[in-house]
Amino acid sequence: MTERERPLRVSLVQQAPRLGDLRYNLEATESRLAEESRAGQDLVVFPELSLCGYFLKDLVPEMAIRLDGPELQQLGRAAGRAQAMVGAVIESRDHLFFNAAVIVGGEGVLHVHRKVYLPTYGMFDEQRYLATGSAVQAVDLRFAGAGTWRVGALVCEDLWHPSAPYILSRRGTDLIVCPSASPGRGVAASEPELGTASLWSSMLKTYSALFTTFVAYCNRVGFEDGHYFWGGSSVHGPEGQALAGPAADQPGVTRTSLDRRLLRRARIAYPLLRDERTDILNSALGEVGQR
Repeated sequence: MTERERPLRVSLVQQAPRLGDLRYNLEATESRLAEESRAGQDLVVFPELSLCGYFLKDLVPEMAIRLDGPELQQLGRAAGRAQAMVGAVIESRDHLFFNAAVIVGGEGVLHVHRKVYLPTYGMFDEQRYLATGSAVQAVDLRFAGAGTWRVGALVCEDLWHPSAPYILSRRGTDLIVCPSASPGRGVAASEPELGTASLWSSMLKTYSALFTTFVAYCNRVGFEDGHYFWGGSSVHGPEGQALAGPAADQPGVTRTSLDRRLLRRARIAYPLLRDERTDILNSALGEVGQR
C-alpha cells in the first residue's frame, strides 16, 4: 500500500434469498448494494446464488440470467463507485447453466467464476442440474483510493479442495472471496457449535495463513427446503488472524477494512509462496497422469 492508498473497505452481506423469486432477490440486492456504496464501501459481497436461492433443482433454467442481461446491468448501476460480487445461475450461449460468482461495477461485468466443484453427496445434488466450471482465475480490480487488488473468487465447495486456493495463491492473489450457501450439519450436544461452522472456521484460518492472503467468507442465512443456513460470515488476515466475524445466523452486514501492509508483513515473516517447490509438484502431477 502506497502512502496515498487507503485500506480496502469490504462488506459481507448475509441475506436470506427467496427460493425461485428472482425479482424479489434482485430488488433486495440492489437496495443493499446501493446502501453500502453510499456508505463508502469498495467491495460488497453477497452469498452463493443470492439472486435465486440454493435448492433450485428444476427451477434452474427459469432462474438463469445472461452475462449481458438487464439484471447485471441493473446491479452495475446500483454499485455506483463500488463493486459487487453476486451469486447467480448464468446461462451460456449454448444453454449450459453455471453456479457463478459475478463481479459487477459501473463498467459492467468485471469477472466471472463458474463453480468448479459441484457437490453430489448428502443433501447436495448440484451436478444433476448444473454444468461444471473449468478454470480458477484471479482479476485485478481497481478501487478509487484503495489502489489495485488482485481478487479471486471460489464458490463454497471450491474452497474444500486445496488445489483451488493454491492456484489462486500461485496467481498472486491478494484476496480470496468465497460466497457460500452452507447448510448447518453436524449438531451434537457435546459440541459448542455446528460441525460445519467449526470446519469452515478451521479451513479459513488455515488457508489464509498457508497462502499468506486475505480470505473473506460470505454465507447465507435463513431456511430453505427444510434446511437451515447458519451464516458465520468472516474475514481472516494473511497470518490466519480473524479480522471480522464470525457473524450470527441473522441477516446483516459485516464490514471490515483490509490493510495491504499486512500482506507485506506476512510474506516477509513467512515466505511460503517464495519457497514453494512447483517443480516437485509439476513432476508429481506428471507421474500421476502417466499411471
